[in-house]
Parts: sequence; C-alpha cells; structure tokens
Amino acid sequence: MILKTLENGVQTMRLNRPEKKNALTGQMYNDLAEALEQGNSNTDVRCHLICGQPEVFTAGNDIGDFLQYAGKVAISDTPVVRFLRALVRNQKPIVASVDGIAIGVGTTLLMHCDMVFASPRALIRSPFVDLGLVPEAGSSLLGPQLMGHARAFELLCLGNAFSAEKAAQTGLVNQVVPEDVDAVALSCALDIASKPPEAMALSRKLLRGNVDQLSDRVEEEIQIFAARLTAPETIAAFQAFMMKKKA
Repeated sequence: MILKTLENGVQTMRLNRPEKKNALTGQMYNDLAEALEQGNSNTDVRCHLICGQPEVFTAGNDIGDFLQYAGKVAISDTPVVRFLRALVRNQKPIVASVDGIAIGVGTTLLMHCDMVFASPRALIRSPFVDLGLVPEAGSSLLGPQLMGHARAFELLCLGNAFSAEKAAQTGLVNQVVPEDVDAVALSCALDIASKPPEAMALSRKLLRGNVDQLSDRVEEEIQIFAARLTAPETIAAFQAFMMKKKA
C-alpha cells in the first residue's frame, strides 16, 4: 500500500490505496514511519518525496482501521502515533506532491514538509472538530506559525476546505502546478538530493530550530486526542460519520 523506491538520493513513498482514496491504515503508517526512521541513518537517502495517486493524495485516517488499533492498545502505541513521532524527528528534507484531496493527516503532514507542490484540483481540509477531535501532528503549533492564527483557525477549527491557490497564499503550498505535479515535485527532490548533504542538513536544522517544543506539542495533542475518543459528542460524531458512509 506504500510503494517505496530509492533512486538518485530520493526516497519516494507513494500512497497506493486508490480504491479507498488512499485512506491510511496502520500498516501504511508503519511503512511510512519506518521509511523516515531508516532514512535518518541511511546516507543514500538525501530527500524524501511523498506522493499520492491521480486526483487523490489521501482521505486521511481509515477510521475503522484506527478504531480497531485504538481499542486494543494505548494510543501512544498505535502506528499513527509512531508516524507522527517519526515526522517530528525526521532529519532529511521532505517534498510532497498533492493532487486531489488531502484530508486530516493529509493536511497536517504537509506542515512538516520542506517543499509542497499541488495541482489545481488539490483540496486541503482537516475536519477534526467536526468529528469531536482536536488537531494533531503538531499542527496546533505549526499552523499558526505558518499562516497566522486566523487562517489556522479557519483550517483546523472551522474545518474549511482550502483550494490549492488558497493554500499557496497561506504558505502551506509552495507552488501550484498546472500539469504533472509529480514530475515537478520529483525534480525539486532531485535538486535537493544533489546538493552537499551536510550543508543541507545543517541549514534545514537551523531553519527548523529546536524540535523539542514541537515534540512536546505532539505529545500533548496525542493525550487530548485520546481523551476525546471517549467523549459523548465524539462518539456521536463518529456514529453519524459511519452511518453517512454506509448510506
């Protein structure tokens, strides 16, 4: 479900579950986390590239799959949390290519990317509050830093959808690409991979600053998120969502 290749210094991770709109399962989260974790120590990996499929980046969490994990183990031990922690501690540049919908974690992971390219049909949305939940992946910290409080509130609390153009205006997307967004994103990843790796790593680290604050915020979000899963309004929202999917 995650197609991984490594060529010319670029490790490509392509989400490959189009029949479910690339909704992320526990196995997919584990595969993504493993790729990031191993990339930290693999000198052959100089840049990561995350892609989806035509017209769909990812619909976010596979809710049914997530609830199965959440019911069996502590949320801190779930694959999605492993992936979130791997994002925080990732040491190599990440480029993303977004074509179509990017929902939930499909939105928040973009805040960890160094370059984001989107097609005109990209649609970015994070309906956490609608499900009785809270933002994750450190987005409650990164969102306001990136786009200011008002735009972050609109995206993360109101759950409004951002077009590719609006996402570019907020700084979440670097460039809107009319044609073949994957090719443009790959070209950028190859350019990053071609540069002196130590200088790139040090420069990126300076730009990111101390990641301990981000790590602390991710852990805080995880605990609140876990508590929200048993809240009556969250249970009601999930039930309504699942009924809507079946209809």
